[in-house]
Amino acid sequence: MDIRRLFGANLRRLRDRAGLSQEAVAARMGVDRAHVSLMERGQQNVTLTTLWAVCEALQVRPVEFFDESVGDPGP
Repeated sequence: MDIRRLFGANLRRLRDRAGLSQEAVAARMGVDRAHVSLMERGQQNVTLTTLWAVCEALQVRPVEFFDESVGDPGP
């Protein structure tokens, strides 16, 4: 399991559930939309600080980003 892809799949799921665009999440986090896109595609290592910013932006707990029932995030 690739933890970055798992995180990204959950980020997209949680963002969609909140009804927010990548742009809206990025604005709440104070980052560029491309950064959110990279995270969702599993191409960005996420720091604890970034994890916390995403949690605040989406109003969720950190554990929700590590839910393995989302689907197969790939190798």
